[in-house]
Amino acid sequence: MAKPNVISKHELIQYAKECLVDKGIEKFTLRAVAEEAGVTQGTIYYHFKTKEQLLLDMVKDICESSWTEISQQNHSYIISQAIESAKSRCSHDSFFHKLFFTLVTSSFNNEKIRSQLGDVMVAENKALTNNLTNLWTKSPIEGVTLETWGILLNAVVDGIAVQALVQKDFPVDKAYEEIERLLKGLGNLLNREGNE
Repeated sequence: MAKPNVISKHELIQYAKECLVDKGIEKFTLRAVAEEAGVTQGTIYYHFKTKEQLLLDMVKDICESSWTEISQQNHSYIISQAIESAKSRCSHDSFFHKLFFTLVTSSFNNEKIRSQLGDVMVAENKALTNNLTNLWTKSPIEGVTLETWGILLNAVVDGIAVQALVQKDFPVDKAYEEIERLLKGLGNLLNREGNE
């Protein structure tokens, strides 16, 4: 099969995001993405063998873009930037989390997607841990590693997203304000202990 030179994989992912926002997850098809991008379905299939693979690559792209943006921040703003990034994807009609949880559900019957989604989660946990390592010299609680803090924070973000998806009036702003306060408080606690 000749390589389509009309459009890159990254450009197709951007068109797929637009298509998903416009049509919703229920009406999202590879044909719809091809129409949105103005290319043939063959071009889509060249880059993505299945709809699930395209959806997974969209999740990866969103996560990687978010961490790239956050890592460019001054260390003193990383918590605020990470909180704002997570909050921006958290709402009753969050396209990202609908996409993410649709993939989680479909991965129960598709080991390849499950494995790849697991890799995304590992990368997310690692990114959180690395950012915490830049902020904290050690864990604020003895016996709890920074790796576990990364996993915990990732689970909290996903848990808040689930609640926002199913509860229209879930207090997203309040929840994230208090999580930011908690993280900064733990950092301050570490700083005080280091100065004693």
